[in-house]
Amino acid sequence: MQIDKGKVALVVGAGASAGIGGAIARRAAAEGLHVFVAGRTQEKLDALVSEIEAAGGKATAIVADTTQADDVARMFDVAEKEAGLPDLVIYNAGNNRFSPLTEMSDSFFEDLWRLCAFGGFLVGREMARRVLPEGDGVRDTQATLIFTGATASMRARPPFTAFASAKAAERALAHGMAREFGKRGLHVAHAVIDGIVDGNQVRSRLPEYLDAKGEDGGLNPDAVADTYWTLHMQNQTTWTLEMDLRPAKEEF
Repeated sequence: MQIDKGKVALVVGAGASAGIGGAIARRAAAEGLHVFVAGRTQEKLDALVSEIEAAGGKATAIVADTTQADDVARMFDVAEKEAGLPDLVIYNAGNNRFSPLTEMSDSFFEDLWRLCAFGGFLVGREMARRVLPEGDGVRDTQATLIFTGATASMRARPPFTAFASAKAAERALAHGMAREFGKRGLHVAHAVIDGIVDGNQVRSRLPEYLDAKGEDGGLNPDAVADTYWTLHMQNQTTWTLEMDLRPAKEEF
């Protein structure tokens, strides 16, 4: 059965254009969706919006802190008022920071948990409240929520213990939401990113590490976006809960 996929997308943690969030936003806009890109840095969001609009797409920037419930509600309010409720939401927030455990501050650990897990909870809860019918009703159109995960969620290694615990909590959140809301028409998926992403962040911070990987040694953001779009377009009889994405050269 053909399912209506909607016309509005919200990418939380859009970040730089040459990253997973930016690539997903461009892909959704190219498919005809009005894309709302949310993040903490106005300059980065404006640059991404300009790029999408120059290519003929529709995009709106929303500066917000995904760890604050009021900001999360405002993201959905802005989208709903301007274009409609988002049928595709991507939770892409979460930086891979590291520290030896004995040198780790309380705030370091808590901040990572708030960004990866708590922020994901706030966005997932807000989407479910808004797009699902009241009571136990079932949607007559399909909605999709995709979490950008990490290998660390299943294999914690120092000095990434804090990041791993935060991503493990985010993964558990995605699995729980999928089992609770899938039967009501909300497709929740978790994408395990296994490897380094060939984007602005890595190019600026760890260019030598990426170069050492060689050609096609990092995940191509546009290829990741293609996979996310495939998840969104899946027929409701063959939904994916979790998939892992890695370069062919990556050890695993």
